[in-house]
Amino acid sequence: MDIKRLSHFIALVEEGRFAPAAQRMHLSAAAFSRSIQTLEAKFGMTLFDRTPQGVALTRAGQLLLPRARQMVFDSRC
Repeated sequence: MDIKRLSHFIALVEEGRFAPAAQRMHLSAAAFSRSIQTLEAKFGMTLFDRTPQGVALTRAGQLLLPRARQMVFDSRC
């Protein structure tokens, strides 16, 4: 699993919008968006519902979030 992409996933969950999450991760919006799309492609499912107001986790995203947080935490220990 790509820890960097999981970190991007967590940042998007916490920020709720692509632009602030990309800025937080020091990436362009386009690069950040590609990272999330790559993660979704790797899992073969949509992790976020995208709206003009921001993003919301899908059921798949909700299931991934605690595991992603644990994996990122473990990688930093």
